[in-house]
Amino acid sequence: MRSHLSYRSGNPALSSKTFDNINRNHNGPLIKEDVMTIKGTVDKTAISLLLMLMAGYFTFNEGSSLLMIIGGIGGFIVAIITIIKKEWAPITVPLYAILEGLLLGGISFMYGQLYDGIVFNAILITASILMSLLFAYRSGIIKATENFKLGVFAATGGIAIVYLFSFIASFFGAGFSIMNPTNGSLMSIGFSLVVIVIASLNLVLDFDFIEEGAEKGAPKYMEWYGAFGLLVTLIWLYLEILRLLSKLNSRR
Repeated sequence: MRSHLSYRSGNPALSSKTFDNINRNHNGPLIKEDVMTIKGTVDKTAISLLLMLMAGYFTFNEGSSLLMIIGGIGGFIVAIITIIKKEWAPITVPLYAILEGLLLGGISFMYGQLYDGIVFNAILITASILMSLLFAYRSGIIKATENFKLGVFAATGGIAIVYLFSFIASFFGAGFSIMNPTNGSLMSIGFSLVVIVIASLNLVLDFDFIEEGAEKGAPKYMEWYGAFGLLVTLIWLYLEILRLLSKLNSRR
């Protein structure tokens, strides 16, 4: 059994207090079928990704602006509900995957219109990073030590602050040029690379979170919640890879 320490993830959905006061649906002794497992979480994650891809394919075309708005706003609301009411995860997480798929499909289409093949490459790179880090974590090549978690947590918080200030500045006609997907400067590309590395390392902390849930015998619905946490990180990673590929293509 691994030692799971205080900081779970820079992912706001997977915090150190997630397993505190979680409710089970009965008062009797737990049986194997009632508890969270790693395999169960993997299955739920695969289902969620499939739903997201199907929804994304539906909006991968012109004229999907309204569905993108519905997906973006609806996905945010459902994400908040999922974090607050974890026991609803078996219902809210598939809905979240569909809504986010509607948003990502439209975004991906816009990037695809700019540069041919960029979407397929972004999906391939995201999937490769996921599988590589999962292998590295399960084989012990990468270990989620306390210092590792603290570093990733701090770096993620720093990036979140940059996002926030850039978002606020955009209302005043400004913004950070390093975040512009058409900015092919070395500094801008370097920033994207750093963000992708941090997002990728958050996957390791998400794996650690899921493993801890399985070891603690968390209730079955937490499999869906673990899948939700992975989706949040994967969506972030995919969007940043799209941004990086766009910057690289703009240099041609």
